Amino acid sequence: MRIALVSPYDWSVPSGVNRHIGQLGAQFREWGHEITILAPASDPEGAEGDCVVMGRPRAVPASGSMARISFTWKGRAIESLLGEGAFEVVHLHEPLMPLLPYQVLRHSQAVNVGTFHAAKEGGNRLYGYSRPLIRRWFRQLDGKIAVSPAASRLVGRYFPGYFNLIPNGIDFGHFAGEHEPLSEFDDDCFNLLFVGRPEKRKGLKYALRAFRRIREAEPRSRLIVVGAGSFRRYERIVGPDENVVFRSNVPYGELPRYHHSAHAFCSPATGNESQGIALLEAMAARLPVVASNIEGFAGVITNEVDGLLAPPKDDAAIADAVLRLRYDRDLREALAEQGQAQASHYSWENVARRVMAYYERLLYERGQVAEAQATQQELTRA
Repeated sequence: MRIALVSPYDWSVPSGVNRHIGQLGAQFREWGHEITILAPASDPEGAEGDCVVMGRPRAVPASGSMARISFTWKGRAIESLLGEGAFEVVHLHEPLMPLLPYQVLRHSQAVNVGTFHAAKEGGNRLYGYSRPLIRRWFRQLDGKIAVSPAASRLVGRYFPGYFNLIPNGIDFGHFAGEHEPLSEFDDDCFNLLFVGRPEKRKGLKYALRAFRRIREAEPRSRLIVVGAGSFRRYERIVGPDENVVFRSNVPYGELPRYHHSAHAFCSPATGNESQGIALLEAMAARLPVVASNIEGFAGVITNEVDGLLAPPKDDAAIADAVLRLRYDRDLREALAEQGQAQASHYSWENVARRVMAYYERLLYERGQVAEAQATQQELTRA
């Protein structure tokens, strides 16, 4: 099958959506499908091996983050590419984000599928203000996927319809496999890992506050902070502290070594999380997890079964949960085992199989409609 995967986001900058697209495409290629990725890129030369670059991005606020999206008009180039590619499926991620998805939908003759990733409790201003304008693009979608109930509710609030719930996938084997721990963390400290961008909604300040409490109870503890972007602001707040370690822009291939160097994982996000990919990756690495009890995480974790949930923005509760793990080895082992089993359901092999089945269903339905239309035309001529 010839499939185009479309991202509205800067392909040169790592993001959850771009990783989703890249790994979904890799799984499809492994099964023998022909995959083309379309996306804007701030570093076109560096991105050429991965995708067909369509425009340069600009940073705009979106769901508590800064999204780098394209406002470049590339209508003729897109029309030409879609025509030459003869794609059977065009799969757009965040299909209502400007501007690249609109242009693709305008020219696509394929089965158009849209995946909605974002979740935001307060609604979406773009959808609210632009609904009359972008409704036409929504109607161009033959199939719609939401990665979680929270994502489905957000878009459904403005554009009602059926959304097939298919979650984000993770590279389960990458995190569950054997990895050598980092020697710098191989001592008698209890290592707590945080993975996430330095954005307010990721809740790093609550991890730091909780860690202060943890250190008071257990001085031989260490917080390891890993993520894309600069942590300088947080480093200034913390000051010199050898037991709080910041690591920026760790290569994806090296990331599991941090998981395998830790004893527990903490994700105190405050909201607007659709599912929690970093959480699932930690669970795949057999780390017991402590996370905020927000919708996107509660859909992945069952409290006291495969992880511990704490009230959001409550550093005392987060610290108490981490200390439970510190002192109760049996609990750590039980949560780690159940967590890894839960994470295995989100492997790309499982998730991509569901996406492919949806493609096939939509293609079949289009064929049925075309056949019915052809029959009707024959009857009319007769």
